[in-house]
Amino acid sequence: MPYEQTAWTLDDLFPGFDSSELAAAFDELNERVTAFASRRSALTPDISPEAFLDILQESEAMTRLLHRLYAFAGLSFAANTQDQKAQALLGQVQQFAAELENRTLFFSLWWKNLDEENAARLLKAAGDYRYYLEKMRAFKPHTLAEGEEKVVNLKNVTGVEALVNLYDAITNRYVFHLAVEGEDKELTRGELMTYVRGSDPDLRAAAYQELYRVYGQDGPVLGQMYQAIVRDWRNENITLRGFHSPIAARNLRNDIPDQAVEALLTVCQRNAPLFQRYFRLKARHLGMDTLRRYDIYAPVATANKRYDFSQAVHLVLDSFNQFLPRFGELAEQVFAAGHIDSEVRRGKQGGAFCWSVTPDLVPWVKLNYQGRASDVATMAHELGHAIHAMLAADHTVFTYHASLPLAETASTFGEMMLIDRLLAEETDPDVRRDLLFRQIDDAYATIMRQAFFALFEKQAHEMIAQNASVDDLAAAYMDNLRAQFGEAVTLSEEFRWEWVSIPHIYHTPFYVYAYAFGQLLVLALYKRYRAEGEAFKPLYEAILRAGGSQAPEKVLQAAGIEIRDQTFWQGGFDTLAEMIAALEALPSA
Repeated sequence: MPYEQTAWTLDDLFPGFDSSELAAAFDELNERVTAFASRRSALTPDISPEAFLDILQESEAMTRLLHRLYAFAGLSFAANTQDQKAQALLGQVQQFAAELENRTLFFSLWWKNLDEENAARLLKAAGDYRYYLEKMRAFKPHTLAEGEEKVVNLKNVTGVEALVNLYDAITNRYVFHLAVEGEDKELTRGELMTYVRGSDPDLRAAAYQELYRVYGQDGPVLGQMYQAIVRDWRNENITLRGFHSPIAARNLRNDIPDQAVEALLTVCQRNAPLFQRYFRLKARHLGMDTLRRYDIYAPVATANKRYDFSQAVHLVLDSFNQFLPRFGELAEQVFAAGHIDSEVRRGKQGGAFCWSVTPDLVPWVKLNYQGRASDVATMAHELGHAIHAMLAADHTVFTYHASLPLAETASTFGEMMLIDRLLAEETDPDVRRDLLFRQIDDAYATIMRQAFFALFEKQAHEMIAQNASVDDLAAAYMDNLRAQFGEAVTLSEEFRWEWVSIPHIYHTPFYVYAYAFGQLLVLALYKRYRAEGEAFKPLYEAILRAGGSQAPEKVLQAAGIEIRDQTFWQGGFDTLAEMIAALEALPSA
């Protein structure tokens, strides 16, 4: 069957901004919270397991409805960041959610402070809620008094969350101009970025120069917004909550040990010369002495193959089906439900994501599809997220979302399945060469680039605490790039503004290391898949079905993976070294 690019429908959430169902959801949540608050007196150390489970089930019902409200507002805003109704609703929901959290805060505070003996008694009867409850208690050392927690929740709505929304509204209205074959084109960021992977070196340079010209014009303002977000993060997580470092707060939320994250980032730094070796190889294939930063994603062959949307969907679904038919069936549900927005539109949020709302709803997937091989890979990536969520749908709303680092497992594995499918079918040597090089390009973008973003974040958080200026941060970012590329890539001055164009460091501080974690993990898993074949599939599916119902370290230990061990992370780079050696054996075009 043919597939067409469309916007998504949100009818499975609510019919529209002015619908009676949307208004009723706010009323219902108010009533549920009032009823939940009336149970406060029942929270005694000797509460029965049955009464405790009943309270948890009430909490889950509220959370499901709140997630639907939040998703409707957030997805509407992503579809059109300039829509004033969407902007207003998102602000309303954020305020409403903060107020509801304050009214129900008593439960988490009681649970964190419950004595160990009674907590252990209730955990035994908690079933699938167990890990959610264990994780909540892990935050006990960093929890404030009830009044203080309420102030933080309310402050976030008009503080950091408002800043992030403003950043999105400003940057998603940017218009870029590029001269292409004598014609001045007016482009969105997504459209502009097609040229940085194109075969014309002058257009690659011009596209990057235009990107950072526009961001650079607002660089001092966007940089001030970042400083405010970082100060807010430090004020709350170090000054008030007592975390020993800014990244430690993210690590606990991910439930990844600090030692594991340090091992990951240390090994990534150590392996910077591996990608520098690759960039020297790529320069030879491009006939250049040294790559410019403009050229790191350049195709090594002039095979600018395009994939129409329907063709791309079939390729992705077929690659999933070849691995496990169940994976293909789950991915197809996203299209059947109308939960995919693949169009490129002015005002639409750039990039791509998968939003898993509640276990009973098919996730929503945002793409900005333009027909490149990288767009097909992005489709596989985001549908991999959707498959992951749907496989974990038997868990509660609190335990079906995987931790951020594990959340990249199915998505990255999905990309690798797609590349294998394309390589198996492609006969054009130029296209095959391009695909092989793109694998390493994408590995760089997912591993090294993201790890160095995380290293920059660590540095920036400390610099801002010492009152660094925006220009100081831009200079530090250039030093970060020099350490990353060495002598293998030449840099130009406009890249000093690249950091203000990275939404993740604004939206979710220290999110980015999850990409490196996920890619290196998948390299290890995919190597096992190729060695073990069918025997590997149940183990892999078990990792996905676990969702967020167990600690990530425990999930991976069951698969024989030790994430605190630098040797494990080095194994991923060893696999990449083998892939680069295979490319080095290819004759230059």
